[in-house]
Amino acid sequence: MTYDINNVFAKILRGEIPTNKLYEDEYVIAFNDIHPKAPVHVLVVPKSAYTDFNDLMERAEKEEVNGIFKAVEAVAKQLGVVQGGYKLLMNVGSGAGQEVPHLHIHILAEKK
Repeated sequence: MTYDINNVFAKILRGEIPTNKLYEDEYVIAFNDIHPKAPVHVLVVPKSAYTDFNDLMERAEKEEVNGIFKAVEAVAKQLGVVQGGYKLLMNVGSGAGQEVPHLHIHILAEKK
């Protein structure tokens, strides 16, 4: 999968598409999914241009990988879903259902 600089997440990161940020730090932004699959469905999107998890692991420094996953933890805590449980989902490649060629992590919770 090739990185597309005009993918929707890249446009959000550049401010070309507005979004209500729930969380932001030096590594990521987080916002509600526009097509939620659970009562809580938030996307955590790294600010760096990685196509997917494999790309992240091949090219990122350990500090950045740690920062991204610490941010996922912070978002889950902010959402108040840690106690009740939540699911993390990353689709890797089009064969797994990845539609946008920019790494993103779904946080899903409170599914009935």
